[in-house]
Amino acid sequence: MGICGVILAGGEGKRMKLNKPKPLAEVLGEPMLKWVINSVKRADVDNICIVKGFGKEYIDEFVETLNFPVSTVFQAERLGTGHAVMQAKDFLKENKGDVVILNGDAPFMDFETIKSSYEYHKSNKNAATVISAKVSDPTGYGRIIRDSRGNVSSIVEQKDADETTAKINEVNSGGFWFDTEKLLSVLDEIKSDNNAKEYYLPDALKLLLEKGETIGAYTAKSPDTVLGANDPAQLKELEEIAIAKGYNC
Repeated sequence: MGICGVILAGGEGKRMKLNKPKPLAEVLGEPMLKWVINSVKRADVDNICIVKGFGKEYIDEFVETLNFPVSTVFQAERLGTGHAVMQAKDFLKENKGDVVILNGDAPFMDFETIKSSYEYHKSNKNAATVISAKVSDPTGYGRIIRDSRGNVSSIVEQKDADETTAKINEVNSGGFWFDTEKLLSVLDEIKSDNNAKEYYLPDALKLLLEKGETIGAYTAKSPDTVLGANDPAQLKELEEIAIAKGYNC
């Protein structure tokens, strides 16, 4: 029993004006995916699987540049984050224990946050733990709804948020810890009965809650953990933040 990591890296970099996957867009000369992998490794997670999709050959080339082994799986159709994790099912079955699932285009998810959120996850015996952050402008992010005990009762997406919920500034970073066996027990139950016809990983939390499991949320010290980039201007902003705050890959 140990820990492993799954990194989602199947996104297309069309708005980035790249012909490569978005996670390979560079911040300070290094792919965002490398920032994430380095943080995962520094958090003592050595068993890593990358879910590749668009431009999978570029991910394969990137993996060959690493000086440690990393597994990859292919998501032939991009049908949401839940679907991406489904492609890593065999990897999860081989690595029982706990798994951290992260987005490959969130370069400032630092190793201290990954490590501290795992300690919180284990000490509270959670089935899953959301890595959250408090931000000044939560627009566009899923809001964390906590119950009276401080555990997560739901994550409400921007499009579904009423006026009160929209004011909540604790948001989902897109990073999660799961008890691997409990994740596998609900993974195939995730449905695509939404407007986008996609399988969303946060729906696994709903399914676990329905089974009476406890879902926690660990609040990262820095709001930068949620940051990503969808276009060249946002990528430039990430570079400016990295320089100003002394972040490095």
